Amino acid sequence: MIFAIRRRADELGTNRITMILQRLFRFSSIIQSAVSVHLRRNIGVTAVAFNKELDPVQKIFVDKIREYRTKRQSSGGPVDTGPEYQQDLERELFKLKQMYGKADMNTFPDFKFEDPKFEVIDKPQA
Repeated sequence: MIFAIRRRADELGTNRITMILQRLFRFSSIIQSAVSVHLRRNIGVTAVAFNKELDPVQKIFVDKIREYRTKRQSSGGPVDTGPEYQQDLERELFKLKQMYGKADMNTFPDFKFEDPKFEVIDKPQA
């Protein structure tokens, strides 16, 4: 009788383990199919991500952007501008200063809102 109970307990334990393993394999196959679908849909993106070498045209473009950034940082302003540009900028800023009466047009204005003052009016009694 004791051996039958132990054998039955072993069978139940084995069945549980078998069920857990089946669920785990089913779950892993779902994940595997989802990953494969994702990779198939985004094959263009993954190909670019895995390709470390740049396209020649893209490399030239990126090099020019980096060159422009270093020029801009060294000059502290617009790149490859002559004295006419600075004169035009000053002229336009002067026009704006005259129109709007502001001293510095390059800073954001400070807004000050005041609460309106209301008068209390007594309502006549009818």
